[in-house]
Amino acid sequence: EVQLQASGGGLVQAGGSLRLSCAASGIRLDDYAIAWFRQAPGKERDGLSYIRCRDGVAFYANSVKGRSTISTDNAKNTVYLQMDSLKPEDTAIYYCAATDRPYAHSQAWNEAQYSTWGQGTLVTVSS
Repeated sequence: EVQLQASGGGLVQAGGSLRLSCAASGIRLDDYAIAWFRQAPGKERDGLSYIRCRDGVAFYANSVKGRSTISTDNAKNTVYLQMDSLKPEDTAIYYCAATDRPYAHSQAWNEAQYSTWGQGTLVTVSS
């Protein structure tokens, strides 16, 4: 069974940093791409960052570009999202998702291509 476990959320002050983790089981990350999405209260879920785990090719949404870094440790079967310079508007539930179509990065923000989702981790940024 394929499972993703997201963790690392919490309460942080504006300007602070957090590192989110997405631990995968039941798959080899080499064969997948992992994306991070978030959903703020009352808003739709948006794509943030995407990494093709075999070669580390990564993409970022404009909302987090320059403030976030996605990385993968395939030996640990875990993907990380380092988030810096956090703002109150970054407050949301953060989800990781896996796709077995790692070269379809033109569809990186299309939720329909992701077959497995983690349970989400809450990030709260205070002003």
